[in-house]
Amino acid sequence: MAAMIIDGRRIAEEIKAEVHLATQALSQTRGITPGLAFILVGDNPSSEVYVRSKGKACQELGFHSVTEHRSANISESELLELIATFNADPAIHGLLVQLPLPPHINEARVIEAIDYRKDVDGFHPVNVGRLVLGLDCLKPCTPAGVQELLTRSGIDPAGKHVVVAGRSNIVGKPVVNLLMQKQPGANAVVTVVHTGARDIAPYVAQGDIVIAAIGRPKAITGAMLKKGCVVIDVGINRVPDATKKSGTRLVGDVDFDSACEVASAITPVPGGVGLMTIAMLMKNTLRAAEGKVYR
Repeated sequence: MAAMIIDGRRIAEEIKAEVHLATQALSQTRGITPGLAFILVGDNPSSEVYVRSKGKACQELGFHSVTEHRSANISESELLELIATFNADPAIHGLLVQLPLPPHINEARVIEAIDYRKDVDGFHPVNVGRLVLGLDCLKPCTPAGVQELLTRSGIDPAGKHVVVAGRSNIVGKPVVNLLMQKQPGANAVVTVVHTGARDIAPYVAQGDIVIAAIGRPKAITGAMLKKGCVVIDVGINRVPDATKKSGTRLVGDVDFDSACEVASAITPVPGGVGLMTIAMLMKNTLRAAEGKVYR
């Protein structure tokens, strides 16, 4: 039987609709409009697309948003000054510095400069530390989106063996910490496999739930998977395709066609995890505007 397709578009729209209603209520009862500021450095086309799509989501949900676009030769001190301005602005509840940054700027220093209460990406050391400890925090958007996909699809990770392929600070590490907590929607046994392994296949084969976030197109095939497992494909890779007008198409880290023959449920690429990231960003910004962030 073919795998159930986990519809990230539908679930993301559900979350955004919930955020929209809560945003209207916040405005009516407390006179607060969630504000989200974007800082974009340089002319990376992908970054520009991401920021535009996030800005569009703000407009749809009734948020106030500001985009500050600076040239790639901005100094680190100038960027830190801009961050400080937004930190002090009471109309801005969330602040996002689009990564990657030019090589002369220290990304860690920039992330640490953001007020952790406005860190809607969930990258600040305070939020990361609280996530590890299982305390309330602003959670990283993509890992939180993975958890929502599972929960809203009726898939409970509790007691299951989750294999995470990848150890990035953006997806791999935080999704491990999120799903291992003794909390609803988590409580899983989690294994991490990465490029340090001679062969990822023996590890992937053990997963009741496999989360692929390694950044290599179709690196995980159906032959590697356990029968009936759930596959969450976080990868977004652009590969050549002469049949497309652009000459390329998007694929995940999982070979979708072969995985569908083995898995019980799977996320597509596109149409899966990627859409959840923006939805969770909006949810984080709403939480910050409501004042529901640890202080």
